[in-house]
Amino acid sequence: MSETMDRNGVLNPEGGAVNEEALLEKMEGPKRRLTGWSSLLVCGLALAASLFHLYTAAFGQLAAMYQRSWHWLFMGVLLFLRYPMFRSRPKDKVDIWDWAFAALMAIGCLNIIFNWDAIAMREGAAITSDVVLGIIMTFLVLEGVRRSMGWPLPIMAIIAIIYALYGRYFPGMLAHRGFTVDELAPFLYLRTDGIFGVPLGVSASFIFLFVLFGAFLNTSGAGQFFIDLAVALTGRSQGGAGKAAVVASALMGTVSGSSVANAVTTGAFTIPLMKQGGYKAEFAGAVVAAASTGGQVMPPVMGAAAFIMAQFLGISYWDIVVAAAIPALLYFISIIAMVHFRAGKRRMKRLDASALPKIGAIMRTGWFLLLPILTLIVFLAYGYSPTLAVFYSILLLIAVSWLGKPEQRMTPKRILETLIEGALSAIEVAAACACSGIMIGVIGITGVGLSFSSYVLSLSGGILPMALFLTMIGSIILGMGVPTTAQYIITSTLAAPALAQMGVPMMSAHLFCLYFGVLADVTPPVALATYAAAGIARAKALKTGFTALVVAVAGFIVPYMFVYNPYLLLQGDVLHIVLGCATALLGIIGLASAVQGFLIDDLNILERLLLLSIPFLILYPSLVANCVGMVFLVAVYIKQKVWMRRKEAQVL
Repeated sequence: MSETMDRNGVLNPEGGAVNEEALLEKMEGPKRRLTGWSSLLVCGLALAASLFHLYTAAFGQLAAMYQRSWHWLFMGVLLFLRYPMFRSRPKDKVDIWDWAFAALMAIGCLNIIFNWDAIAMREGAAITSDVVLGIIMTFLVLEGVRRSMGWPLPIMAIIAIIYALYGRYFPGMLAHRGFTVDELAPFLYLRTDGIFGVPLGVSASFIFLFVLFGAFLNTSGAGQFFIDLAVALTGRSQGGAGKAAVVASALMGTVSGSSVANAVTTGAFTIPLMKQGGYKAEFAGAVVAAASTGGQVMPPVMGAAAFIMAQFLGISYWDIVVAAAIPALLYFISIIAMVHFRAGKRRMKRLDASALPKIGAIMRTGWFLLLPILTLIVFLAYGYSPTLAVFYSILLLIAVSWLGKPEQRMTPKRILETLIEGALSAIEVAAACACSGIMIGVIGITGVGLSFSSYVLSLSGGILPMALFLTMIGSIILGMGVPTTAQYIITSTLAAPALAQMGVPMMSAHLFCLYFGVLADVTPPVALATYAAAGIARAKALKTGFTALVVAVAGFIVPYMFVYNPYLLLQGDVLHIVLGCATALLGIIGLASAVQGFLIDDLNILERLLLLSIPFLILYPSLVANCVGMVFLVAVYIKQKVWMRRKEAQVL
């Protein structure tokens, strides 16, 4: 049975290429493919949305409720025109009830835009229209998210609404007086801590523009450039195919807002390359899934969570990016180490250098694609707002694209197409943020956040390791099947305050919740990134999922490291930061070596146990424990080196 593969498709058993778009549709839900005037309407709305956000980025954003209402007007209407109610519905036309839903969405948003002054003058005194529109908008948000993202997030929001309405029937510290529909509906609709709360505000201010920036990068060929660059940099080393997959996912993760999209984009090329290099299908899929998931904690975008975190913590976005850099690098280095030691254990041959792309040729044809990303980072470092930084980066990308091949140049037609595609790509993130706002509103009005914190403190007995473990389990469960932005919003709102009460710095607490919410994407049974990668690799999904869990094991250790060792977040003096990062690096290398059973030769049980203990010895910044861990690593290395020399001498 023959196999074929190109960079625009993925392998299938029959030798045909499976289109990436088809796989994404299977994973993320069907979208309509409209024609005629309805297609023109959708394209017009998407173009208007992009132009609106670019205009407000350049000339200043509107007041909070106006900016968010215009944003949700575009995204909400497009959502119902773009996604059918059921998968079985025709994809070439909009059903009449969806036109009605889109009209109701527009009415709800326009009511705020044109009547906000009168609404604000009432100071929370709701009238009948507020209640009715509040009920309608809440239903539309839930239904829209169900269509675009499936049931997990709407179910959580529905549970939150039931809790708000019937709180008096809940036991113990979860009980509250309960709220009527007349109280809850206007609260969720007309307050900045409901549907139009901070999450949707961040989507309207930052996330949309970064999604648009990613669309421009993809149109200009940056995605393929990243993959080629990763292969050229790592392909010649031991386990080079696997390392290329990790580096490609890390590079794509800098601008990608979805672990599934990251896995499909990079995995379409790197998974077949890994299989060709000798890796088993399950391991190849696991590496791509783990690395793609790690892209959601990779600065500067971090799955769009960085912008929301900055708003929640009231600090600079750049501070978030700086703090998250070292933990993200440690995570990716650990996966590279896993790949390296796996290749060594299986005695894999290196890839044929003649078949690999040359870094000089790649840089000559695509170096200019790095300029917009570097510009974005420099602007952020110099204190520019994220909106203005990404606006200038988009303009620069359009300009420098003319330095590339004809198919990379941003002609007026391609600019219009990209503006439309970027807006359509932002719909799901906006929907997730709006739905998350419902849960944030319920948490605020009921006070359940304080109850949850008290529950964690009570159950942990005031012992920090136990509280961290409980938070880890809760974050993974709450994050299953939920996008990165929603994962972070839910977990940080509920769990981070409990950790803060136990003395954990807020930055560390929020990053801790983000990491474990994100790791739900590689945690069976709900592991969306794993399923996407397994589909490309033609591997068993569950086996790939558990393999990915092993490959990503450092992701379960690194958050504990930066909670106990704030130097990993670049907080403290230079000497301690360097020592903290160095010991953490050696710790995760020891962990990867122990997991794979190989350092420079196969490890015996004692050696594996010694290496496995290293990350736990360096978890807390104790000089004695850190030194013991380093001694273990050096001792195992020296022992293996001596043993290998003896074997070589015997052969000679």
